[in-house]
Amino acid sequence: MARAIWKGVLRLGRISVPVKFYSAVRDRTIHLRLLDRKRHEPVGQKMVDPGTGRVVPGEEIGRAYPLGDRQLVLLDPEELEKLEPAPSREVRFTRFLKPAQIRQQWYERPYYLGPDDSEEPYFALAAALRLEEKVGVARWVMRGQEYVGALRLEQGYLMMITLRHRGELIPATSLEAPPGRALEPRELEIARQLIAAMEVPDLDLTAFHDEYRERVLELVHARERGKVIHFPRAPRRARERSLVEMLEKSLSSTERKSA
Repeated sequence: MARAIWKGVLRLGRISVPVKFYSAVRDRTIHLRLLDRKRHEPVGQKMVDPGTGRVVPGEEIGRAYPLGDRQLVLLDPEELEKLEPAPSREVRFTRFLKPAQIRQQWYERPYYLGPDDSEEPYFALAAALRLEEKVGVARWVMRGQEYVGALRLEQGYLMMITLRHRGELIPATSLEAPPGRALEPRELEIARQLIAAMEVPDLDLTAFHDEYRERVLELVHARERGKVIHFPRAPRRARERSLVEMLEKSLSSTERKSA
């Protein structure tokens, strides 16, 4: 059973909805230990003065913010501590809007919300979100960090997805327009046929998996059993073809798979 990582209270005016936060994703990244290659013993990382090579103890390490070339502003730990947000269990909503008003690039990390103690206000809020077809934008402090998030429904349950801040997003207008010639009618028609051939009525996202992680674990288990496995080499780079040739080959391959 999933364990709650945080407890809070959703505040909508005078209405209070106690909830528990559960992580909706988990880290599946391959984490490798660092070892001494000869003695096969774990090694640790230390802060080292690049000029002298001396190991700098923790009590001698300071903090600074870089402003530009070779310019740093020193900051005291006590000063930074005073700037931290005050701890709170309140999740306060600032507005409700249509889901389409929040573009996909704003979403960051999802959390399931479960009822805490009382279920009645929880499911009443879930029902209201479903009927109104809205998402709620809220602010809160969790584990010493301030968050902005969007409350929405997921299979009848509440889900809070943290939102990125404005400064973290790169607008599409910052990209340069791709140079090149206009597409020929034949190229455009084959591209449309390729998209049509790959169209499916539904998509099972569970079919996607981390192939690199699986290969690493396969290697680990093989080494554990004293076996040697040989992975296929990466295919050689194909010769340069015209756009029409590549599209026709892709279309032919897709049609064979569909058949």
